[in-house]
Amino acid sequence: MAEPLKNMYTEEFLRLFGERVQAAYSPFDIEGFIHQVMDKKWDELELKERIRRISLTLGAFLPSSYEEALFILFAIDEYCSGFPYLFFPDFVEVYGQGEEHWDLSMNALERFTSKSSAEFAVRPFLLREPERMMRQMTTWAAHPSEHVRRLASEGCRPRLPWGQALPVFKRDPAPVLAVLELLKADPSLYVRKSVANNLNDIAKDHPDIVIATAQRWKGAHPDTDWIVRHGCRSLIRKSIPEVMVMFGYADDTDGVPLVAAASLTTDPIVLKIGDHCELSYVLQLREGESVRVRIEYGIDFVKARGQVSRKLFLLSDKTVSGGTRLTGTRTHRFADLTTRRHYAGAHRIVLLVNGQEVASTVIDIEM
Repeated sequence: MAEPLKNMYTEEFLRLFGERVQAAYSPFDIEGFIHQVMDKKWDELELKERIRRISLTLGAFLPSSYEEALFILFAIDEYCSGFPYLFFPDFVEVYGQGEEHWDLSMNALERFTSKSSAEFAVRPFLLREPERMMRQMTTWAAHPSEHVRRLASEGCRPRLPWGQALPVFKRDPAPVLAVLELLKADPSLYVRKSVANNLNDIAKDHPDIVIATAQRWKGAHPDTDWIVRHGCRSLIRKSIPEVMVMFGYADDTDGVPLVAAASLTTDPIVLKIGDHCELSYVLQLREGESVRVRIEYGIDFVKARGQVSRKLFLLSDKTVSGGTRLTGTRTHRFADLTTRRHYAGAHRIVLLVNGQEVASTVIDIEM
């Protein structure tokens, strides 16, 4: 099992960082800093809580003037690059939101984002002054650094994982889309991934807007086409007909089904929580031209109160010749996860092709 990210903040890490701070600011109390960060409740803190603890403690051990403290961080940031240094932009979030600090804080976030990422730290600014902050995002979208351009997109994602939600942009994504327009053919894959993820966020609240945007963007540039495809992934999983057509997924034509025959089997059909089974499928496609097919299986998981919730799993997504016979197997484990618990009962498993159920089976999970 991978080491939890929060464990990267060791005493050795904090001491090395403290030595760098002290080199730029001799009164810095390294031992006091470490002791206050890693107090008796340190082990109980999760990743973001540890980042915030470091930021708050820095504020206690650096000069009380925000400007003076920030310039000390500026003096050492070239030696503090990588994910662990998220507390640099977090320091700006904690101490730099005053009106008198706006310009300095924007400069700091622009500077620090290339060392770690300021995508979380910009969000309180967006929540407080969305119009002003989106003007800043627009400026950043034209920045020569891919890190800053990515911040323009990533920072305003309405549903950024680990970040504060942005209800104002969940309701009206127009200001976000205006920024994405500037980045839709960005030469950096790093930026394009963020634009696609932002579109995918918006699609969860405004699918029609994203569909219209995708239809308008598609075909403009190969890099834009990649963004459109990746940004519509949630809509593809939902098999929205106009989205499936946009990306060339075949459907029934003139009354002739896409799938001529299909079967789905599992072995075993009775298992306990923690066991696994092997799924096997066979598909026979209709004769004719080449077609694009997306093959998935879905499991109707039984929940604690007896209701069911379907989860889809991708098996294949490709273009094949008409009349092709497709086969495949997949091992599925029914072990409990942090994101899913399993319960006893009959679980229906379905095979889907381009969003349409073509075969199904049932397994029984026992305690």
